[in-house]
Amino acid sequence: MSVLEENAVPDSDADVSGVRSRADRLRQVKVVAVFALAALLLLFFAVDIDDPMVRLLRGERVTAEDPGLLFDGRRVVWICFALCLVALVPAALNRLRGGVLITVAVVVGTAFLAGFVIWNYADQAGTLAIANPLQGTIKYSVPLVFGALAGCVCERAGVINIAIEGQFIFGAFAASILASLAYSAELGLLGGVLGGVCVALLLGVFALRYQVNQVVLGVVLIALATGLTDFLFSQFPDDADSRKYVSAKIGLEPVPDAGYPVLSPIASSLGDLPGLLGELFRIVLDQTLLAYLMYIAVVWVAFVLFQTRWGLRVRAVGEHPKAADTVGVKVNRTRMTAVLLGGALAGLGGAFFTVGRDATYQVDLTAGNGFIALAAVIMGRWHPVYATFAALFFGLMTQLKAQLDAVDKIPGELITAMPYLATIIAVAGLVGAVRPPAADGEPYVKG
Repeated sequence: MSVLEENAVPDSDADVSGVRSRADRLRQVKVVAVFALAALLLLFFAVDIDDPMVRLLRGERVTAEDPGLLFDGRRVVWICFALCLVALVPAALNRLRGGVLITVAVVVGTAFLAGFVIWNYADQAGTLAIANPLQGTIKYSVPLVFGALAGCVCERAGVINIAIEGQFIFGAFAASILASLAYSAELGLLGGVLGGVCVALLLGVFALRYQVNQVVLGVVLIALATGLTDFLFSQFPDDADSRKYVSAKIGLEPVPDAGYPVLSPIASSLGDLPGLLGELFRIVLDQTLLAYLMYIAVVWVAFVLFQTRWGLRVRAVGEHPKAADTVGVKVNRTRMTAVLLGGALAGLGGAFFTVGRDATYQVDLTAGNGFIALAAVIMGRWHPVYATFAALFFGLMTQLKAQLDAVDKIPGELITAMPYLATIIAVAGLVGAVRPPAADGEPYVKG
């Protein structure tokens, strides 16, 4: 049995007796309604296009050497429409459940997104062209993935981590200060970790020792991190000679250009491979060191949670702490280590906002990304791999908003709202039951 099968949430709507429950019928109605709405919108997109020729770029901008590939956008939209119609048939017959439903929903969502982007770029004058959004998607997803991993680790242990935003804020501040003082972006990452752990320590102490309501505590810690960092930053001298040491723009360079021993030459050589393989490597590897740490963190967290004794204890104290205590597991100690680990991960995510993109600390720098990471945790069913894909989806929406700002068909704010609508649809039961760990948010007192 695989890790994903072992930890999958059972389909509680299914009835082995053959009698369909009311929840099962309601889920089918939701699936059919969403797929039908996607098909209708794609039909509108296909009919509304006047000039079907759309330009697609391999790089990020139009150049004389690579002017882009012209293709019939309307034909692609019709294909996407047909995919949605095909998906409607098994949905109407109630043949989509569990993993199959998730797979079909992803296909329908991808088809709708492709048709939507083509419709936006169709009928545009000038040199507007569709650029590959995947490289920017990975870049914008870095803090969201770290935040989602932090949320998964904490909540699997039974501690609600609303304070991801606060850990982002303090991690960004600490990373900026340490990077400026040491004049090293890599040391700034260490500062981000320390900043995130500091907020996590407060979360753990008040939630586990003093049993403060964890939702209220998370909100308070966000306010504390915001106010404290703003106060500390305001205390630095205003003269230019002093400010340059605490607010210098020191950022990580893409790994192929950063000059790291062994790692940079390998990344550069893989990116120079011809064809689609080289293009794929350029998308994945032409990122900063923080993105590489993100790749490692996803695999490592999934392995630790589901393949190690410590991970088994974490999941046990999150599901049934009394039973775990009965067999000798130190419940609050295990929860504290999980909270601190989550703080370290979230601190790395916070470092993205300063050293990760060559920026100085300022008010509202994180822009609520901690709450987006929390939404990715829920959308990913508290599983690190699924939450990572949810975070990548949010990153894709951010990248598309940046690209579609030059297109006047719809407001960019609507693009920003799309991930939240998708989260609401998922949480509302479109892809099955969404259940948090049984003891999530419940303090444990040894009897």
